[in-house]
Amino acid sequence: MVSVPRLVIAAPASGSGKTTVTAGLMAAFAERGLDVSPHKVGPDYIDPGYHALAISSAASSGVSGAGRSRVGSARPGRNLDAYLCGPDRIAPLFLHGAAGCDLALVEGVMGLFDGAAGQGGLASTAHVAKLLRAPVVLVVDASSQSRSVAALVHGFASWDPEVRVAGVILNKVASDRHEAMLREALEGCGVPVFGALRRTRAVRAPSRHLGLVPVAERHAEAVDSATALAARVREGCDLDGLLALARGAPPLFGRAWDPEEEIHRAMEAASGAGARGGRAARPVVAVAGGAAFTFSYAEHTELLTAAGARVVPFDPLRDEHLPEGTGGLVIGGGFPEVYAPELSANERLRTAVAGLAASGAPIAAECAGLLYLAHSLDGEPMCGVLAAKARMSERLTLGYREAVAVSDTSLAATGTRVRGHEFHRTTVVPGAGPEPAWGLVHPERRTEGFAQGDVHASYLHVHWASAPGAAARFVDRCALPAG
Repeated sequence: MVSVPRLVIAAPASGSGKTTVTAGLMAAFAERGLDVSPHKVGPDYIDPGYHALAISSAASSGVSGAGRSRVGSARPGRNLDAYLCGPDRIAPLFLHGAAGCDLALVEGVMGLFDGAAGQGGLASTAHVAKLLRAPVVLVVDASSQSRSVAALVHGFASWDPEVRVAGVILNKVASDRHEAMLREALEGCGVPVFGALRRTRAVRAPSRHLGLVPVAERHAEAVDSATALAARVREGCDLDGLLALARGAPPLFGRAWDPEEEIHRAMEAASGAGARGGRAARPVVAVAGGAAFTFSYAEHTELLTAAGARVVPFDPLRDEHLPEGTGGLVIGGGFPEVYAPELSANERLRTAVAGLAASGAPIAAECAGLLYLAHSLDGEPMCGVLAAKARMSERLTLGYREAVAVSDTSLAATGTRVRGHEFHRTTVVPGAGPEPAWGLVHPERRTEGFAQGDVHASYLHVHWASAPGAAARFVDRCALPAG
């Protein structure tokens, strides 16, 4: 049994203010000197960046001395996705990320009971709350209601008796009178009010075609917003009451997820089944970062490290060379379409990436990485590794996918089944190479991506915690001599 103080911050619907309230709570508690562990339900890459920034900036400004040394470096934001990783991995992944923390806060996704399309409540915030045995605090947009708020909260609190809606934070409250009306309506509901937050223009989180603009693109402004959020929550929420609620969460059973154990099991399973062996001492795996490539799961780096790699980040917008000794390259998601001219202008790096691919070194590219490896993006020359052209489109492609590897690549042997997620407003022509990376089997059937030499490029985001063999296989390929 493991005791972790924890809360799930949910809402009746998207747009209620979950992200701003959650980030504000994280910042306010970090200012108190608490070691806060941030988590996000679902596949979202952007919100965890705001979580980590809110904690780190608040901890640095609000704590001094020994307290600052303990919490001054924010934990990475971590995702809890029961579709991508499976329900059985949610508690272990949570325990891994929250180990030793004073408080874990989990931001929900969409409405409380909204999950994977057509699969009931799978991967919903409610599903994850049940798996974590965590009390839920409901953020309600009260801007257009008064007494009706009681019916709404009562409905959410009584819908599923296994989900404990233990409190409410009223958001976008217009005035003291409005707050009094809302509190009076909720008095007989049995769900306590832990805060009321006024409407404000002081906190701004700009959006574009895929949601919020990532922290890496607006760091200074985001720090200012985090400070304002902390003050807003401090003034409007009962932090002591919320902390007591979190500390009353029941123990969790089971062990924390361990990347080294996962890699060990994956290597045992792969022995005699395609693993090449003979790994060099800590091969260098370069991982793209910076403002153009902000989408990644913390567990990917942990798994690569556990598999024996020395992970070295680099920024394709700024660095003209790959890290010295690069034996493999990982290019995750992000917004290369926003920076296409700048990426194209870095011709030395594009040439180096093309040369690495030609040498036979393993390259794993997903979504933004796929665009970067293409011949061009919106007419701007890219790395030219793939004979494909990418461009922005009007259509948003979004949703969970089930897929099977149809080619042998640096990430998966033919026949490997995975669950993934697509999220983009770009299109690549052709959509698949002569040897595709994946065959999508649900909810639609088509081939997708490129398997070319030891390059694996695809729109599909896969959480490697559900497929640790991908990291083990990738690092294993880095041991091979180039050419």
